[in-house]
Amino acid sequence: MIQLQGKGVSKGVTSGPVYFFRRSDATVTKVENADPAAEKARLAEAQEKSIEQLNRLADKCREEAGEEAAVLFETHAMFVEDEDYVECIMDTMESEGCNAEFAVQTAGEQFAAMFAAMEDAYMRARAADIRDVTTRILNNLMGVIEGGIDSEVPVVLAADDLAPSETLQLDKSKILGFMTQGGSGNSHTAILARTMGIPAICGLGEQLQPAMEGSVAYVDGETGTVTLDPDEPTLAAFEAKRKKQQEMKLLMQTMKGQQDVTLDGREMMVYCNIGSPDDLSAVLNNDGRGIGLFRSEFLYLKASDFPTEDAQFEAYKAVAAGMKGKRVVIRTLDIGADKQVAYFDMKKEENPALGVRAIRICLNRPEIFRTQLRALYRASAFGKVAIMFPMITSVWEVRECKRFCAEVMAELDREGIAYNPKTEIGIMIETPASIFVADALAKEVDFFSVGTNDLTQYTLACDRQANDLGRFFDPHHPAVLRALKIATDAAHAAGIWIGICGELGADLSLLETFLAIGIDELSVSPSSVLPLRAAIRKSTARTCTLEKLDC
Repeated sequence: MIQLQGKGVSKGVTSGPVYFFRRSDATVTKVENADPAAEKARLAEAQEKSIEQLNRLADKCREEAGEEAAVLFETHAMFVEDEDYVECIMDTMESEGCNAEFAVQTAGEQFAAMFAAMEDAYMRARAADIRDVTTRILNNLMGVIEGGIDSEVPVVLAADDLAPSETLQLDKSKILGFMTQGGSGNSHTAILARTMGIPAICGLGEQLQPAMEGSVAYVDGETGTVTLDPDEPTLAAFEAKRKKQQEMKLLMQTMKGQQDVTLDGREMMVYCNIGSPDDLSAVLNNDGRGIGLFRSEFLYLKASDFPTEDAQFEAYKAVAAGMKGKRVVIRTLDIGADKQVAYFDMKKEENPALGVRAIRICLNRPEIFRTQLRALYRASAFGKVAIMFPMITSVWEVRECKRFCAEVMAELDREGIAYNPKTEIGIMIETPASIFVADALAKEVDFFSVGTNDLTQYTLACDRQANDLGRFFDPHHPAVLRALKIATDAAHAAGIWIGICGELGADLSLLETFLAIGIDELSVSPSSVLPLRAAIRKSTARTCTLEKLDC
């Protein structure tokens, strides 16, 4: 029996074959083509595979988000066979005597540059589509695994760690659990696992070895233990825990349709955090009352170029319409720090967590901001959308954001495009500065949402991504909880609501403290909704105290 000890970051138990995430090298190099016929056959096969993939994506999108959303993938499928595009690839192969990969990349760059230089905004936006199609054909030529997992059966996915962009490409239907050498409870792997409601363990270090691939791993996301080849007593204990987990899941199903109200009538809004429209089904299956955080930056992380207004609109519209009148809080892009995107062409920073990120990018690069705001306001016509700005530290930033909103609404009015002029505007409270000026900020917006991951990081001067800080990174620290109280008092004094959208919101040991502080909303991973509801319904708000705020 082999046991590995890490840090559990998403509860639950599971077992399955270990599969190590493979990073494929997608670097294109020019190679002399000794067999033109063979290269053309490879290209034809890659094109056929690309069309099949895109048609499957269109069918899936049509089923989940409607006909309009499916059109994008159908258009991409048609472009794979576009006569001029294919002719350019063939001409390059023949004139350069090169491999198919180099010819496809060359043709893609030429066509993307041509469209990007056009005067018409719609045609310029097609440059991103061309890059996407080119990347897909290249991936199929080079054997890059779509969805990140080449396995016929679901697996326990192992990795050193996964970048945000890598978590997006994963075929989630094939994942039973996660285990990583690095990472932390705030890593994107951990957040994804909690969204999916599956076990995850990080910080396993060099204990986790590629030689373990194929072995059956027994993963306990609560204790942080991974067991290979368990002995009989260990296996029996694991199976007993798995049975109890299934019983608890069945019990939690009885919470569906129940109100999020304490025994003495205090209501708490229980919302969900999501990263893409794909997560909507998890919200609905777990009976989330709304969406308190739609991380819109994942649309940017998933793309090979700036997502167009229409592409963003379709994503926001799908979620807004799917929630059928329930509030959907969409955070404007929070790129920077640990979420880097190559096409943003950002300068390298010594400390990106304190650098140009989130709202700072938007205010510095208004063309990006305006495109997203137009998409958001257009989507507001299809549901109860609220817009939230991250990384706010000053009143002037909020006023500048509101000025952009006013300009976008005026544009839409002139163009006769529908939107909700009463769309709520809110901000993230995640810096000490925003706590100290919370009273002034509250007068400018409709709601606060506290990002406890970053608030803890900046308050305690602890890197939220570091796995070795241990007890020094303490979200229960009185300073963090007192900051919550200050922000809550400021919000209520101004007559606005305040929620928590950080991972701390699902911490049941703090529920009574949140009730005592006066928090109005908790936005958590979909899998945390029903356990949180059960805890709320057993609580009595009037007896809750602020004792955890004491040092």
